Amino acid sequence: MTVFHRNEKREPLPAALRGGVVAIGNFDGVHRGHQAVLSRALERAEALGVPALVLTFEPHPRSVFNPDQPVFRLTPPPIRARILEAMGFQSVIEYPFDREFSQRSADDFVRAILVDWLGAKEVVTGFDFHFGKGREGGPAFLMEAGSRHDFGVTLVDAFRDEGAEVISSSRIRALLAEGDVAQAAGLLGYRFTVEAEVMKGKQLGRTLGFPTANMHLPPEATLRPGIYAVRFRRADGIIRDGVASFGYRPTVTDHGDPWLETFVFDFSGDLYGEICSVSFFGHLRDEWKFAGLEPLVAQIRKDEAEARALLTGVKPIGALDEKIAF
Repeated sequence: MTVFHRNEKREPLPAALRGGVVAIGNFDGVHRGHQAVLSRALERAEALGVPALVLTFEPHPRSVFNPDQPVFRLTPPPIRARILEAMGFQSVIEYPFDREFSQRSADDFVRAILVDWLGAKEVVTGFDFHFGKGREGGPAFLMEAGSRHDFGVTLVDAFRDEGAEVISSSRIRALLAEGDVAQAAGLLGYRFTVEAEVMKGKQLGRTLGFPTANMHLPPEATLRPGIYAVRFRRADGIIRDGVASFGYRPTVTDHGDPWLETFVFDFSGDLYGEICSVSFFGHLRDEWKFAGLEPLVAQIRKDEAEARALLTGVKPIGALDEKIAF
């Protein structure tokens, strides 16, 4: 997988990536709705015998226009790139998005990026994709531009779940805010996963017999505080089961930023400084304040047993979940 960053030097796209089928969108979450668009792009690329690429934008446009309220990213760029690679894309192009870029006309976007830079053979996107200053470019504009510049356009309808509801990133964020990681996984098509550096904490868990790998999540992450059954993936790819606490540690402190603290089962060693990932399989309970450390330890043992039971024999929820193997 090639992650190509467009920059102000206007470096040419590698020749091997020109003339491909280009899926366009933010694809935050790469959920089942996004996968319908992306799968269509892969099908068209195979039929035409050309590369399959994804064109996306960084940072997320909503975070550019509302910097005080950044978007909770379901899939930050490194995780998104790994998912797209697992699906079969040759490259993801992360185009820088800022206010100046947002003022470019729809015609300029088509001509300068899709035609001159990418040499797109075909463009695949959602039925409601809009682009250019004031969102002037829509499906009809894109279809007409394709005819004018000789590239194909495929528009994919909204994807609905089994209950006929449209799958969206905002809907998944709402489920995570409720702690419903199981239903979120059903909409994503894989387990919700976070990635961060393991940092040194107060090491209280170690003194209690439950050493934890501690991570800071972005402040905009709206995952419900609580205890979760998880799988922990080290930088070397080794995966182990675990139980994780996300929240404010009310028994030992009453303030501070939330931490994700994972007790990795059957493991001993130093993880400090490693970039690791945690995949969420089930919400066990909310975060509670205990009367002291003894009842806290007793509950942690119960949480461990429940997490082990939940994770025993768990199978991938779909083909993509199996391929990703976070």
